[in-house]
Amino acid sequence: MYEPIRTKSVHTMAGTTCDTSDFPHRSREEELDIQLAGHLAALLAVTDELRALTPSADLDTAAERLAGQVARLRGGRAPVRMATADALREPSALHQRAHALAGRALVVAASRADTAAAILAAERMDAHATASAVPQGLSSATP
Repeated sequence: MYEPIRTKSVHTMAGTTCDTSDFPHRSREEELDIQLAGHLAALLAVTDELRALTPSADLDTAAERLAGQVARLRGGRAPVRMATADALREPSALHQRAHALAGRALVVAASRADTAAAILAAERMDAHATASAVPQGLSSATP
């Protein structure tokens, strides 16, 4: 009743079944490490930009901790950093951007159960939320 298939299957390659061992695979853990390192590196870049505009000991400490986490996630390779950042945005916009990046890092750190990175990301979220709220008159010291 049915005619047999006479052509090769689309699932075969070079006359053999599809073998996926030809290209490297990464585990979910490795993919999350890469993603988390990217978010933390972006947060570090914004932190360096903020440090150029408004130097503070808190931002210096945060930058060093972020650099340490990025290096740990990248197998010891230190992140690329700018010596002096040319800040083109307002500090409040930078704090909002940093808050969003820290939030993304927190989500990835929580999904991979990286406590150190999650704590650092949560601390940076709090710091940037506070910093972006103060200039707008939203501080907790309202009458």
